[in-house]
Amino acid sequence: EVQLVESGGGLVQPGGSLRLSCTASGFTFSEYAMHWVRLAAGKGLEWVSGADNFGGRLKYVDSVKGRFAISRDNAKNTLYLQMNNLKPEDTAVYFCVKGTHRILYGMDYWGKGTLVSVSE
Repeated sequence: EVQLVESGGGLVQPGGSLRLSCTASGFTFSEYAMHWVRLAAGKGLEWVSGADNFGGRLKYVDSVKGRFAISRDNAKNTLYLQMNNLKPEDTAVYFCVKGTHRILYGMDYWGKGTLVSVSE
């Protein structure tokens, strides 16, 4: 059974930093791309970032470029999202999502999410 468990969310002031983690199990982590997707209140799902199976190809939505960094440790079956210079508009539930291929293409299994709140 595929399981994705996110952690690291919380309340942070604007300009602050958080590091999200996603621990994966139930599949061969190193054979699949992984993604972060967020859902803000009153808005639709937004794809944030993705890493191919070896982390050699990384992609970001324009709004987080230069502030967020995705990485993965295949030996630990863990995906990360380092978020710096956080803004109120980054407030959302962040989901870890398994890709359907080694490359950045489709997505299938989702974690339950972790809440990031950016506020004074």
